[in-house]
Amino acid sequence: MDEQPRPCSKVVVVDDDAVAGQQIRGLLEAAGYDVSVIASGEEALEAARTEPPRLVVLDVCLPGISGYELCRELRNRFGEGLPIIFISAARTDSYDRVAGLVVGGDEYLTKPFADDELLIPVRRLLRRSAPLPAAIASRLTKREREVLALLAEGLDPREIATRLVLSRKTVATHLEHVLYKLGVHTQAQAVAAAYRGDIVEIPR
Repeated sequence: MDEQPRPCSKVVVVDDDAVAGQQIRGLLEAAGYDVSVIASGEEALEAARTEPPRLVVLDVCLPGISGYELCRELRNRFGEGLPIIFISAARTDSYDRVAGLVVGGDEYLTKPFADDELLIPVRRLLRRSAPLPAAIASRLTKREREVLALLAEGLDPREIATRLVLSRKTVATHLEHVLYKLGVHTQAQAVAAAYRGDIVEIPR
C-alpha cells in the first residue's frame, strides 16, 4: 500500500481564467499564503504528485477533466483532510452548489465574490486541517518559539536580536529553523502558521 502524501503549506488555485487566477493568487498571497495557479485539472493532478497541496481553490468549469472530476480524484488521493473550495461564474444555481458539495467540496462560491467570502473559509478550513497545536509547538525549541512570538509582534530580526540579547546571525539561524520546521518559505507565512496553530496569540 502506498504511503499517503503528507500535506504542505501550498494553496493551489485551479482556474483556466488567467485574470481570475492571478487575482485570487494576489489576494491569498497578501494574506500570507504560499500560492500557485494552475490552468487545468490534468496539470493540477500532476503537480499534486510532487507537491501535495494544503488547500485547493477549484473552478468548476475547466478544460479537460471538470472541477467535479478533479475534486473526486483529489479526495481519492488525499482523503477528507484536504480542504477544497469550489468557485464558479457559470454554475451558479442552487443545484450546482449542492452537486459541488456532494462530490466532496467543503465550500462553493459564485463569482464575483468579496475578498472575505474567500479568505474566511480559507482560514477556517486551514485551521481545521492544521496539525494539532501541540504537535506544531513540539517541533520548535523554546528559543525558536520566543523568536517566532517576537516576529509575530512585528519586530524585525535586528530588534529580536536586541530583545533576546543575541547576535543577528543567531536570530537568522533560529528563523531558518522555524521556517523549515513549520514547512513555510517566508517570515509572513511563519507568522500565519503560528496564528493558525495557536502557537502565538492573535493580537486584539
